[in-house]
Amino acid sequence: MIIYQSKSHNPYFNIAAEEYFLKNFTDDVFYLYVNEPSIIVGKHQNTIAEINVPYVIQNELKVVRRLSGGGTVFHDLGNLNYCFIQNGTEGHLVDFKKYSQPVLDTLNDLNVNAYLRGKSDLVIDDLKFSGNAEHVFKNRILHHGTLLFSSELNSLNKAIQADWTKFNDKAVRSNRSKVTNIIDHLEKPLTIYEFEQKVIETVILQNKQVESYALTKSDEEAINTLVDEKYSTWKWNFAYSPKYEFKKEIPISHGVLSSKISVNKGFIESLSVLINSNSFDFSGELEKRVLNKPHDFYVLKNEISGFFDENHAIPFTFDEFLKTMF
Repeated sequence: MIIYQSKSHNPYFNIAAEEYFLKNFTDDVFYLYVNEPSIIVGKHQNTIAEINVPYVIQNELKVVRRLSGGGTVFHDLGNLNYCFIQNGTEGHLVDFKKYSQPVLDTLNDLNVNAYLRGKSDLVIDDLKFSGNAEHVFKNRILHHGTLLFSSELNSLNKAIQADWTKFNDKAVRSNRSKVTNIIDHLEKPLTIYEFEQKVIETVILQNKQVESYALTKSDEEAINTLVDEKYSTWKWNFAYSPKYEFKKEIPISHGVLSSKISVNKGFIESLSVLINSNSFDFSGELEKRVLNKPHDFYVLKNEISGFFDENHAIPFTFDEFLKTMF
């Protein structure tokens, strides 16, 4: 087994590295990384339904779709991510207990009563500190999980605060749980990097022929290619979402403004905008401007803001319209 500790805090790079190790190495891998504040969504989720869009925009958070299923998680510099990639035989690859056990053993050695709850949650005092997911590729399994060590839990809650009632889709929904930080349960304080080292020591004790690994130049180039072509792209992170309908209404000075859109592969296929349940002048023209555009805040802001400047008789502002679209 090789152990790789990422020196990067870039979530695009670190998530891409998981796929690179899974599909291009034959060695078993134990991989650890810490990301800058970001949101990581499951492969089969509707990204825009899982995130707080205004908060993401305001805080310039990167949003990344990972290779595995499961729910949405928040990463920051107080969250340690661990990843096992191992060879196995068909039918015996998926094993959440096996791959989360080294983390539990590390915490138990620190006199923290941590345990596996259900299929994939690691908890302390019934409060979740780790969500786990897996992905199978041929005869290899990727198991990864978050470890909330000293994360900004207020930021976590705000970043993934979403209203699913506004969406109609067949996407996988996250299972929101009450969470806790590991640091709040330690008898003696540790830094996140000291805790990381203790997890590594446990993995070394439990495995044979373990050695550290440093990325080669060709590794970095290949991972960066994955970043450029997949993990940093709107097509993967947002447009990969299942087809969905989105409806939202907001109060305006003379009633209620509502929008309903249908989105397929990230692009808007239909739009209905109403005031007090009625159409209005320019509604058809506005719909034409939006059709076949990505359901993306920055794209819509750039593409149609001029339309409002040109048509001063529209009975609501551009900002009000944008609020109904996200």
